[in-house]
Amino acid sequence: MHEENKAAANGCGKIRSGAQNGAALLALMEKTGYSMVQQNGQRKFGGPPPGWEGPPPPRGCEVFVGKIPRDMYEDELVPVFERAGKIYELRLMMEFSGKFIGVCVSLDNCRLFIGAIPKDKKKEEILNEMKKVTEGVVDVIVYPNAADKTKNRGFAFVEYESHRAAAMARRRLIPGTFQPWGHTIQVDWADPEKVVDEETMQRVKVLYVRNLMISTTEDKIKAEFNKFKPGVVERVKKLRDYAFVHFFHREDAVAAMSVMNGKCIDGASIEVTLAKPVNKESSWKQHFNGQISPSSENLLGFPNKEDGTQKSLGKPASLSVRLNGQHSPGPPEVERSTYPIFPGIKLTPISMYSLKLSHFSSAVMHLDYFCHKNSWAPPEYCLYSTTSQDGKVLLVYKVLISSIADDSQSYFMPEKLCTTVEDAKELAAQFTLLHL
Repeated sequence: MHEENKAAANGCGKIRSGAQNGAALLALMEKTGYSMVQQNGQRKFGGPPPGWEGPPPPRGCEVFVGKIPRDMYEDELVPVFERAGKIYELRLMMEFSGKFIGVCVSLDNCRLFIGAIPKDKKKEEILNEMKKVTEGVVDVIVYPNAADKTKNRGFAFVEYESHRAAAMARRRLIPGTFQPWGHTIQVDWADPEKVVDEETMQRVKVLYVRNLMISTTEDKIKAEFNKFKPGVVERVKKLRDYAFVHFFHREDAVAAMSVMNGKCIDGASIEVTLAKPVNKESSWKQHFNGQISPSSENLLGFPNKEDGTQKSLGKPASLSVRLNGQHSPGPPEVERSTYPIFPGIKLTPISMYSLKLSHFSSAVMHLDYFCHKNSWAPPEYCLYSTTSQDGKVLLVYKVLISSIADDSQSYFMPEKLCTTVEDAKELAAQFTLLHL
């Protein structure tokens, strides 16, 4: 880093020579007993500290600190952070913004999303391929195709032993540098799994059932789950190839989960877990800046006031994390301001697909962007209408998604009608995004 730039941060810094900096860091190491090494563009202080016994701290014990002044080093940072508690490890990046710092919980993400995988590849093949080129692979999660259980859905999740291993793998798997099976894959961070506190989970009496056949009916699912104890199921809500089974009592839900997990229904081996409750303001709703209308909330699977259970579990990853690769606590807000075009301003032609997902505020644009990123054909919208009892024309769109790679097609149509074409199209796009 250039010394003359270090004091430019708000005028709050001082220029320190290399010798002074080295002496200060040496004094810090002598005082604390911590070691210091530099690797991969960052300097690591500690990890573990002197006298540490046992494994490293568990996930959730790390925070990310941004916007540190460029002239501040470990000898000044360590005393500040030690006020909060004993430091296990401090990793200092070598480029800083020089503004006031910001602190948030670090997303210790160990899972990558891998897209555009050939749909005929099995879990073992994908696992072996990932192990060939990346280190620290723990597991691969593959979802079967909704219509054909012998194929995958064209994507997988790769779990690594640590966040660092996942980060190094993401760098190694940059599209264009690695082409498994002759295909250019897509690589990004997977949406970190939501953590629900144990007290809340102890009240859940809804089961999430995955890997169902599309042809399997809600009545069939209810009958199968009632077999081990008649009359325990309150209701079943099925969406495409997954469903939520609501029980009258929690103890029956727990017992049914143990009995039914791995059972075969209509030729499909199902997976059964407790459904995770979520806050009403889900991350997907927030990503659209609250623009989902109240009339579409129930349809799109957001929690209801009765039981607070999530209706849209099982999505591969949030679009914000999967498509624009932002490793941040939440999606950025879309700036909706307008600005005048002054004479002489240079305008450059640009493709919408070169923008980040945060530039789009509507589900219609998100869906178009999503299809492009997955090398699918643009979504096709087919408009249907009916007439209400009071004579109003009601509209609904059916959306066709076609895969260019294997000529497969999927149709999506919400179960609610709208009074305007714009609302109908937006609702259909929202519904499709939640079920892809």
